[in-house]
Amino acid sequence: MELIHMKLPPPLPHFALLNATNDYGSFTPTFSCHWLPCVVGRMGYGLYLFTLNPEGEPAEKRSTNLSAELLKVSPDTPDPAALRYAAAFIRRGELVAVPTDTFYGIAADPFNLAAVGHIYQVKGRPETRALPILVNSMAQAVSLARDVPYTFHKLAQKFWPGPLTLLVDASNHIPLKVTAHTGQVALRWPKSPIICALINLVNGPITGTSGNISGQPACSTAVELLEQLGDRLPLILDAGETNGTLASTIVKLEDDEWSVMREGVISKEQIRAALEEEGEEE
Repeated sequence: MELIHMKLPPPLPHFALLNATNDYGSFTPTFSCHWLPCVVGRMGYGLYLFTLNPEGEPAEKRSTNLSAELLKVSPDTPDPAALRYAAAFIRRGELVAVPTDTFYGIAADPFNLAAVGHIYQVKGRPETRALPILVNSMAQAVSLARDVPYTFHKLAQKFWPGPLTLLVDASNHIPLKVTAHTGQVALRWPKSPIICALINLVNGPITGTSGNISGQPACSTAVELLEQLGDRLPLILDAGETNGTLASTIVKLEDDEWSVMREGVISKEQIRAALEEEGEEE
C-alpha cells in the first residue's frame, strides 16, 4: 500500500498508471484507487490510497501489505513492451515471478550474485540446494555445461522445449552459489514464449526455481504466488493458470549413465524409450 500526497483536485482514477502505459504499453489495472479529501486553509488537499487487488478476491479479504506489481500478459502472444519492462527488472538485479509451462517460477540473472542470494532469502531456500537455469536454445545450454554427454543431446532433441530438466557438469563460468558448490547445473528449455522472449531481452539465461516459499506447494496461478510471495517480490507476470499439475522431470547425466532424480511430467519409461529408440537409429 502506498500513500501519495496530491495538492490537486482528484484527477482520473487511473492517473498513476498513465506513465506506465505510455512507457510500456497497455496494462490491466490491478489496484483500487481511493481519494481521501481534506482542506487546509483555502487549499484543497487529499491523499490517494492505492491497494493491490488479487483478481476475484472480495475486498474485505484483500491483504493490504502486498507490494508486488501484478502485470497481465498473454501466455502465447505476450506484449513486447510488457516483457521489456520485466527484463529491465532482471537486468538491474531484481527478481521477477514468471509463468512457465509447468508452474510459476522466479527469474533472475544467475551471474548476479546479489540477485542469486536474494532468491534464497525470498524463498527461504537452503543454499545447499542449487538453482535451475532456463535457456532458450541448445547452443545456450551447451555453453553452460562442461563435457556434455551425448545422452544430453538425445534427450534435449526429443523433449525440448518442454518439461525436462537435465542435470550435467557446470561450466567454469557459472557461479558456485548457483550450483550450491556441487559443480553441477540443472538446465531446462521450457515451452514458453514468455520465458524465451525474456531470455532474449536480458541477453542471457535466467534462473528457473519455483515461485513459492521453500516447502510450500508450487503455484500454477499468479494469485497463488501473490499469496505466498507478494510482499517479497517487485513484479509478477500474470499469464493466468499454467495448467501445471506436475513439475519438470529431472534427469542426471554422467558420461553414458543416466538416472531420474525427480519424475514429473515425463515418466522414467518415456526417458528410457527415447534413449533406446534413438540408440537403435544410430
